[in-house]
Amino acid sequence: MQFVLLGLIWGSSFLFMKVALDGLSPAQVAWSRLVLGAITLGIFVLARREALPRSIRIWGHMLVLGVSFCAVPFLLFAWAEQHVTSGLGSIYNATTPIMTAVMAGLVFRVEKLQPVQLVGILVGILGVMVIIAPWQGIDLAESVPAQLAMLGATACYGFSLAYMRRFVSNTGMSALVFSFLNIGLGAAVMVALTPVLVVEPVTLSPSIVAAVVALGCLGTGVAYIWNQNTLRAWGPTRASTVTYITPIVGVALGMIVLGEPLSWNEPVGVLVVFAGILLAQNRLRRARSRVTA
Repeated sequence: MQFVLLGLIWGSSFLFMKVALDGLSPAQVAWSRLVLGAITLGIFVLARREALPRSIRIWGHMLVLGVSFCAVPFLLFAWAEQHVTSGLGSIYNATTPIMTAVMAGLVFRVEKLQPVQLVGILVGILGVMVIIAPWQGIDLAESVPAQLAMLGATACYGFSLAYMRRFVSNTGMSALVFSFLNIGLGAAVMVALTPVLVVEPVTLSPSIVAAVVALGCLGTGVAYIWNQNTLRAWGPTRASTVTYITPIVGVALGMIVLGEPLSWNEPVGVLVVFAGILLAQNRLRRARSRVTA
């Protein structure tokens, strides 16, 4: 359930960013979501009286993650969405499992991929391609630097998920404390950079404020606890397949909010994506084992 909710919330985040950019700069969007997320998680930590780690080494690793998993990718996605649609942003976000597989399997060597998981990742990519429908023609007017920036953001996610598994998987921190330090240190970095990045005029409206609050408190606050729980249960590669859900949500929001038409390839692509998730999580083999037993 947390896996599905995480996909829905993070899929919606691209729409929230697009709305927020109507009155805020990309750096202000990233700054706001991190600060609001840190405040939200801090309230949970205080309410539950969770203890923070005392090891300087752990704080150092969490600072790396605050930059690589939060500050940098949030800035890149917010900047890119000035030039591309929110739906395209959600689609590019689905490349995260590929980046994670490369980082976890080849760079950090913290996870050995089974053949069925590799097939699942490929099937998921195929589903995303069906949704994009390249045979209908690709709009080359989209900014190439923006698309490269989004790929850079998902590379940061892949690096961070593998880094977590390699260096901070056995620290004893709860998912709540881990998420608080992750977001909180990312927010601290952005606050320190406020004079350089954030001091610009803003234009606020009820929709912009609502989008920023949802993006920060929910998408960057509560959702990160769900992400940590999923990561600990399934490992970095399978947990990162949550990003396969984001293009599905992006297409749905395009229909409902923006009035975009639905073509046959979109629901077919959704089914292929879910098949990829089942394979990447090795769910089909487990289901067959239970039936045999």
